[in-house]
Amino acid sequence: MGPVTHASLDQKLALAKRCSHEGVMAGAKAAVVATVAAAVPTLASVRMLPWARTNLNPTAQALIISTAAGMAYFIVADKTVLASARKNSFGATNLADMKA
Repeated sequence: MGPVTHASLDQKLALAKRCSHEGVMAGAKAAVVATVAAAVPTLASVRMLPWARTNLNPTAQALIISTAAGMAYFIVADKTVLASARKNSFGATNLADMKA
C-alpha cells in the first residue's frame, strides 16, 4: 500500500459524499411512494369500515403512514449505499489488479 496523499483522501471523500447522496435520493423517492401506498388504504378504511372509524384516531392514522414511509426510506437508502460501496470497492480492486 502506497502513501496516502491529500488528493486521494479528497477523492475518497467525494466518492463517499456521492454514494450517500444517491442513498438519500433513492430513500426519499421510496418514502414518497410508500407514503401514498400507505395513506390511500388507511384513509379509505377509516371512511368505510366501522371498526377502523372507531379505533383509528388521526394520530394512529399518521403513525401508520409515517412508519411505512420511514421504513421504506431507511431500507432503500441502506441498500443503495451498500450497493454503491460494493460497486466502488470492486472497481478499486479491479483498478489495483490492472495496475499490477
